Amino acid sequence: MGESFGLMTEEPRQGGLGPTSTGEWSSTGPYEHPAAGWGAAMTVGKVLLEQRQPVAGTKAMFTMNQPKSGFDCPGCAWPDDKGVTLDICENGIKHVTWEMTHKRVGKEFFAAHSVTELSQWNDFDLEDAGRLVGPMAYDAATDHYVPISWNDAFRTIARHITALDSPDQAAFYTSGRLSNEASFLYQLFARELGTNNLPDCSNMCHEGSGRGLTASLATGKGTADLEDWEACDALFVLG
Repeated sequence: MGESFGLMTEEPRQGGLGPTSTGEWSSTGPYEHPAAGWGAAMTVGKVLLEQRQPVAGTKAMFTMNQPKSGFDCPGCAWPDDKGVTLDICENGIKHVTWEMTHKRVGKEFFAAHSVTELSQWNDFDLEDAGRLVGPMAYDAATDHYVPISWNDAFRTIARHITALDSPDQAAFYTSGRLSNEASFLYQLFARELGTNNLPDCSNMCHEGSGRGLTASLATGKGTADLEDWEACDALFVLG
């Protein structure tokens, strides 16, 4: 089934059933050094420079996961640690700097790359291309995304919504990384329409595990923290 959509059908896969990729697993070659320490610090510095965020990115490192005037890392659900000045990891910094990137993809990018071509890109390259600058629509005749005005985008959305027999036939899906303010306005729109069908990637992916963990352990997040690492006699890392 996946093969007809240009998906990988044989192991190993890069990140699951994703776009076909003929390249190596790592774009930088094998890494044979410790996963933490100075190697991780140098990688963080490289990422900050690549995303052109050496100042703002460094400031974000000291506010991420801090209980006062801070914000939760968008990378994972690691519990908040108390009294830790830098409560971060290498991947967390990558997530934050990708959110802060100045890279943009506009009409020139989509004119140069068809949807068929983009479906062959790996996830990293798609993310690294940059952020959208406006609404886009798929043109089946050319196999390209083309820019449309906000008015046309809203008219298209309205046409599909008003054609429904019931508001509950619509699913207002959002990213778990959407801001609280945008999420608030979005849910107001859905409820004004007459439905509370508001799934997002967080509850669709983690609601089952969160409910199970809450029922058994009284918390829906991970239970390990840095204090456990300091007190344990042995640490096993699998995978």
